[in-house]
Amino acid sequence: MKPVLLLNVVGLTHGMLGEKTPRLSALASGGFAAPLGTVLPAVTCSAQATMVTGRLPREHGIVGNGWYFRDLNEVWLWRQSGTLIEGDKIWDEARRRDPSFTCANLFWWYNMNTTADFGVTPRPTYPADGSKIFGVYSYPHDLGRDLVSELGEFPFHAFWGPTAGIESSQWISAATRRVIEHQRPTLCLVYLPHLDYDFQRYGASNARIHGEVRKIDAVAGEIVETARAAGYAVLVVSEYGITDVSRPVHLNRALREAGLVTVIETALGWELLDFGLSRAFAVADHQVAHVYVRRREDRERVAAVLRALPGVEQVLDERGKAEAGIDHPRAGDLVAVAAREAWFTYYYWLDDARAPDFARTVDIHRKPGYDPVELFFDPARPLVKLHAAFRLTQKVLGLRYLMDVVSLDASLVRGSHGRVPETVNDGPVVISSERNGARERFAMTEVFPLALSLLER
Repeated sequence: MKPVLLLNVVGLTHGMLGEKTPRLSALASGGFAAPLGTVLPAVTCSAQATMVTGRLPREHGIVGNGWYFRDLNEVWLWRQSGTLIEGDKIWDEARRRDPSFTCANLFWWYNMNTTADFGVTPRPTYPADGSKIFGVYSYPHDLGRDLVSELGEFPFHAFWGPTAGIESSQWISAATRRVIEHQRPTLCLVYLPHLDYDFQRYGASNARIHGEVRKIDAVAGEIVETARAAGYAVLVVSEYGITDVSRPVHLNRALREAGLVTVIETALGWELLDFGLSRAFAVADHQVAHVYVRRREDRERVAAVLRALPGVEQVLDERGKAEAGIDHPRAGDLVAVAAREAWFTYYYWLDDARAPDFARTVDIHRKPGYDPVELFFDPARPLVKLHAAFRLTQKVLGLRYLMDVVSLDASLVRGSHGRVPETVNDGPVVISSERNGARERFAMTEVFPLALSLLER
């Protein structure tokens, strides 16, 4: 098989090709570029699982970045086990065709307990004292140690949170170039996260994001240059486009006011969602939310509550989920889709004084829904960065600390994604270095056969 680089530049759209992306546009000019259809929900985990399996969420089971695990009575986002994706992956099929085939997965999700040959993924260590040690997980284990020894620690602060920026993508780029040079995998999957950050912070129409597009084009260009010099064909994809939003919609608050959400009042004065006793609750994920309804007879009532909310465009029932390809047992009994200018928060408390302690922190695992407000230092606290420095000092001294620097003001968020885009320029793109296989448009499920065709060219 011929080697292939499968480069995922998250947030890249067909409309960005041109002056702002000279290196990616040059790649397209030698091969082709085409709009790439997306799936519902148009979020990272669902899109990636669709591309690597060639199947819709109804088949691979990744119905979002997280969901309610009914058998465990827990909402979990950003799990990492590869066995959560149901069905064979590109690398499984390629290995059947050529036993000498190898695959490296660099930062695509579900990158633990997987069938790829090499991998690196973000993975903190959580000591028993409640602290957190940032780092990466790799297989084989010495791959990560070698990368850190050569490149320095992975910049977790730049991967997510208020200081997220280009440094994390630059580290991934350097790691990729080293893996291509030393491991020479037949298929190398790479994920560059940078465009997620300022597009959500400021929106797609803010002038400052043009510079961020140029930055990721330069980083992607470095990887492409190394791969092409090593004889790789290159396939660039993205998962979604981010569009402007102006309205946060609090689904769980509406369900609570309707008497459907139940909370646990803790001894510390704050509240937790009680999933098992709630008659209905929403797992918010950008512009899509899975709504779990305990009793079938409540579904119409719950749907009516949601449809009455400004900013809710659709509430999908069983038929609607089937038409969208998301009718998997993990999906909500109902699926809410936001209007173009709206997005869904996970907030369930009615008084900010009752918000849980993790609400003001960057904590992607405790929150029962996605929280883009984690991208902001709280602007209502003038000394918030000084406060953050104090918390870091506590960490360095080995003291317990709470990095409570995040706002509860959802109106800060100006960009989102998740719904199916309305225009080609707002949607993802596929770029190939090879002219073979060029078409006017591709479905996201067609990335699988397209990558295989490049491997067998």
